[in-house]
Amino acid sequence: MSGKRVIVIGAGLGGLSAAISLAQEGYAVTIHDKNAKIGGKLNVLKEHGYSFDLGPSILTLPHIFGRLFERSGKKMSDYIPIRPLRPHWRNFFEDGKVVDLYPEADRMAEEARKVGEDPACVQRFLKYSADLYDLVNSGYFEQGLDNSKEFGRFYGLWKFPKFDLFRTMHGGVKRFLKTRHMQDVFDYFIKYVGSSAYHSPAFMNCLPTIQFRYDLWYVDGGLYNIALGLQRLMDELGIGVHLNSEVTEIRKEGKASGRLEPTAVGCYVPGVRKEGNRVTGLVANGQFHPADIIVSNMEVIPAYEKLLREDEKFLRTLDKYEPSCSGLVLELGLDCQYPQLAHHNFFFSEHQREHFHTVFRKRQLPPDPTIYLVAASKTDPTVAPPGCDCLKILPHIPHIEDAHPLTREDYLVLKERVVDKLERMGLKDLRKHVVFEHCWTPLDIRQQYYSNKGAIYGVVSDRFKNLAFKAPKQSTRYPNLFFVGGSVNPGGGMPMVVLCGQNVARKVVAWDRC
Repeated sequence: MSGKRVIVIGAGLGGLSAAISLAQEGYAVTIHDKNAKIGGKLNVLKEHGYSFDLGPSILTLPHIFGRLFERSGKKMSDYIPIRPLRPHWRNFFEDGKVVDLYPEADRMAEEARKVGEDPACVQRFLKYSADLYDLVNSGYFEQGLDNSKEFGRFYGLWKFPKFDLFRTMHGGVKRFLKTRHMQDVFDYFIKYVGSSAYHSPAFMNCLPTIQFRYDLWYVDGGLYNIALGLQRLMDELGIGVHLNSEVTEIRKEGKASGRLEPTAVGCYVPGVRKEGNRVTGLVANGQFHPADIIVSNMEVIPAYEKLLREDEKFLRTLDKYEPSCSGLVLELGLDCQYPQLAHHNFFFSEHQREHFHTVFRKRQLPPDPTIYLVAASKTDPTVAPPGCDCLKILPHIPHIEDAHPLTREDYLVLKERVVDKLERMGLKDLRKHVVFEHCWTPLDIRQQYYSNKGAIYGVVSDRFKNLAFKAPKQSTRYPNLFFVGGSVNPGGGMPMVVLCGQNVARKVVAWDRC
């Protein structure tokens, strides 16, 4: 048993996963979070009999969550009840076509034929996706690889061509799928990491396998029950959680003068940096809390900038970790139901390439966005009054541009455009049936979570900017400072940040024992 003091900054899923994993290794763990409840972006809003998942609303790879419980000799099902969804989601197109996604090959073949796609092409694409997933999962995900050196050691040069490095994600999709409808559907799996299919590397086509092989799940009562289940486990492990406890500073000693270099066994050695350089604790609500190790669930760039107050020269070295997109998060409580909706729905842009280009290159609000819409009451009648729907509506939009910031009024103009599109594509008289409305813009997301420029998914995956690498999990300046969450490898999405927390704990233990 270590007994060393670990403080986790932020009670998002990555921070909770790291805290649980480190407590299971014998560390004395406490968490500080500025908000009034745990979960970070995994958040919930309950009003007027409606319950909305403000953040993540799709559960995939539940076995990664299950590991947190299994390591304490417990079953996830006793803490978090889940069930698979059918269809996975429903896709609406401007030409009136509707396509559902199913993991069963025969049902997926029927859906492909609706838009003139050869089912054999879909199966060949899913085989390509599965091969990429197995490759990426074996090292990048499960081993927690952080950089090209670690990739080279694990995979060897002979495996690099298998990553399809010379294509974009869209280029990989287009190799197999011939119809615009199916290309749009599988391109938009990039939504899981808030990036562009036209700029992400082709190995991001591993994402469909996460869903088709391991299914798509719903948590009874809403996804916030994941946070509540983890809270029960933390209580049993004796993890202290301090809410309404805003961290304003990470204290350090020594002067950073170089980068830490990894050794072959995953430890870090002083190299050219000054001996004794480390973090010593943090200040929360004006009080200093000493720590042997700090794990930051606050994103890498805001943490270095706001909590460590690093110099501009160092911060510029982090420019390649550009934030992902943000979103307009709109919740509507309705006095009716729309029977054509499934639990998860996508209303596609008529010109999706232009949509991606507008959001990720021009960084403008899209005139015709692709819209993600959740109607959880289709599965769970407890989240809305009888005969009613609660809709969560999310178009991806650019992160905040400090040089040319948009106002809340600018975002509300987009909101009206989004509702216009939904009414045009079948949700007749939507505005007339709204009895409750809540809307978050990127400005609200940044204020609530201190995410970098209001990003939702951490760091963008871009083949030219970072080849989809995020920041490393161990600080390159302070060996006892670690990072977790969507801004570090393997990136955004609930299962990935939970896996990241487990990998961070493993890295902490390896470093601590060196």
